[in-house]
Amino acid sequence: PLTPTPLVATLIGAIGGLIVVASIVFLDKMKIDDPVGAISVHGVVGIWGLIAVVFTNGDASIVSQLIGAAVIFGWVFATSFVTWIIIKAVMGIRVSEEEELEGCDISECGLDAYPEFTKD
Repeated sequence: PLTPTPLVATLIGAIGGLIVVASIVFLDKMKIDDPVGAISVHGVVGIWGLIAVVFTNGDASIVSQLIGAAVIFGWVFATSFVTWIIIKAVMGIRVSEEEELEGCDISECGLDAYPEFTKD
């Protein structure tokens, strides 16, 4: 069939759930800042979803799915790169070192978001 059965869809989703956790741990160990887990959820597990199509669709090939993933990556990289350049030119990307040390929650919002995490 062109679509997975409910059981296969559940297995694909469960594997995706395991992959996202492993990806978050890996990115943390690599010291890659991804505070909302977008790389893991949309990037890594998105690639898993593309690859999983091969298991339920006999007409799909792993090569075509990986080419699709590469095209998506290229598009996202290029458009994000241009967007970040524009943002940097217009308003800047980083806060000052003083605001960073103080904490952006205080400097931008005027309150301490997580007081239990403060260092004394």
